[in-house]
Amino acid sequence: MRIRLDINNKAHVQRIKYVIGDFVMSNLAWFSYNCIRWQMGAVIGHEYLESYLKTNMVVLGQIVFPLLMMVTYAFSGYYNNVCRKSRIQELLTTAASAGINTLLIFFLALINDVIGVRGSDYEMIFILWALLFGFVYTMRAIITNIASNKIKSRKWTFPALVIGSGSAAVNFVNKLNGMRHSSGYDIKGYVNIPGENPVKGNPLPCYELDELQEVCEKEGIWELIVVPTRDDKHQAMNALNKLFVLGLPIMISPERFNMIQSQVRISDFYGEPLVNISRSSMSDSGKNIKRAIDVLISILALLVLTPLYAVVACIIKATSPGPVFYLQERIGLHNKPFNIIKFRSMVQNAEIGGKPQLSSDDDPRITPFGRFMRKYRIDELPQFWNVVKGDMAIVGPRPERKYYIDQIIKRVPAYALLHQVRPGITSMGMVKYGYAKNVDEMVERVKYDLMYLDNMSLLNDLKILIYTIKIVFTGRGM
Repeated sequence: MRIRLDINNKAHVQRIKYVIGDFVMSNLAWFSYNCIRWQMGAVIGHEYLESYLKTNMVVLGQIVFPLLMMVTYAFSGYYNNVCRKSRIQELLTTAASAGINTLLIFFLALINDVIGVRGSDYEMIFILWALLFGFVYTMRAIITNIASNKIKSRKWTFPALVIGSGSAAVNFVNKLNGMRHSSGYDIKGYVNIPGENPVKGNPLPCYELDELQEVCEKEGIWELIVVPTRDDKHQAMNALNKLFVLGLPIMISPERFNMIQSQVRISDFYGEPLVNISRSSMSDSGKNIKRAIDVLISILALLVLTPLYAVVACIIKATSPGPVFYLQERIGLHNKPFNIIKFRSMVQNAEIGGKPQLSSDDDPRITPFGRFMRKYRIDELPQFWNVVKGDMAIVGPRPERKYYIDQIIKRVPAYALLHQVRPGITSMGMVKYGYAKNVDEMVERVKYDLMYLDNMSLLNDLKILIYTIKIVFTGRGM
């Protein structure tokens, strides 16, 4: 665990460097722009630059606008992964962030700046973008270049395990170690895939799949690299099944990616090319924006729906003995358990002996008012609190209990991929399939949730929300 702590500290320090660098450079860019505005005659009533820079509005802007820019940088996802950055992605992200900040500042503060010549107005906007991009990207590139050199020189390494112990796995590791510039992997050992013949005389330790979790914790493993020697889909999927639940990045060689149902996401163009099969298709910026929207909508929903909550609570207490709310443990992001909260729609102690039981349309355990709530999905409304807490999203795969997850994974190992995102109040599976009455139907519904995972986007979330609202108002919840 000491290894993981050391790398986490490096990542933390690297993130702080980027944040401080962005803030300082954003201040310099905005200060420079104010000087240029004065020089180009966009400021009226100030004969001297010094007097203009001392005005209250300029001083306030020098404080407010860099902070506003930092919000954009955070939402862009730039600070999500800080140790190994793509230079091209860094360039594009910085250019896009500069563009967004330019438009925000223009409409908030500069729209009344009139030089009198339209071409000069456009020129001022371009100058602002160029300053923001130039200053910020220069500092980012310097910090990234220093980190990149540390990785290439093997001063920074990231512990990894190779899943596979045959000739292909050994050749892969030898190729990594023989590269002139390191790609950052510090291979701690191999993990044997049943059916393969481990290469004898290997200097690195070879572990069994059952030891994987213990080894990952002991060695502080950051990534798992799947390199099977045999093209045996069944054995590979059995191995991947044990990897998904660890919540670690899973990389695989491109020629083997067709062993699982997932979109291709190339990780490294310059080192040994690998495909990340454990990450959703949504960008980091999309994830940040999605989370912010979820929290804002959920807080608003909790406030607006308070009178409805009170009415529903009174009816539940009046029509059925027992608590108003029902808490049940579900498995969420990174396989962490949490208590999902619902309005109680069944009789108290509905599960005899505590054994999980799925409900059906004519389930006698459902109360009369509970049936009404389920029809219009009213019982799910308290889950907006789960969203605010960070347990759930508004849209995402529906969370299940571990009892059922274990059964589903035996039949659909890729189900474990769903735990890389927050579960949702509603999902593609819920709007396309509905409630599942048995494990067979849960397996069928999983197909839609895996489809959602490979096509995650804010637009698709909006579509699912529209379908959900339609279901709620037409009473097709059961």
